[in-house]
Amino acid sequence: QVQLVESGGGSVQAGGPLRLSCAASGRTVSSYTTGWFRQAPGKEREFVAAINWSGGITVYLDSVKGRFTIARDNAKNTVYLQMNSLKSEDTAVYYCAADKGPGWTPKSELSWYDYWGQGTQVTVSS
Repeated sequence: QVQLVESGGGSVQAGGPLRLSCAASGRTVSSYTTGWFRQAPGKEREFVAAINWSGGITVYLDSVKGRFTIARDNAKNTVYLQMNSLKSEDTAVYYCAADKGPGWTPKSELSWYDYWGQGTQVTVSS
């Protein structure tokens, strides 16, 4: 079983940065695709970014391309989401997730992901 714990959320002014971390425990996730999703109040949970097992392939939601960067450190069993130039519409609870299937191609669909963290709140004020 894999446990995922997010950290790094908080409140920030529009235009500012935040870095989220997702630490895995229970077993290594170095062979898994991992992703970040978010859910704003009254909205569906949506895909933000994902990274394959090696870190060589990443995919992003169009609205965060060029502002957000997903990365991983397999030695630390940790995945990161660097968020720059934050906008008020980025306000949401951010969740980390891991897909235990073959980790070659990161996926954007929620249904592929087997393990989820509890989420961390990101609030961007304008």
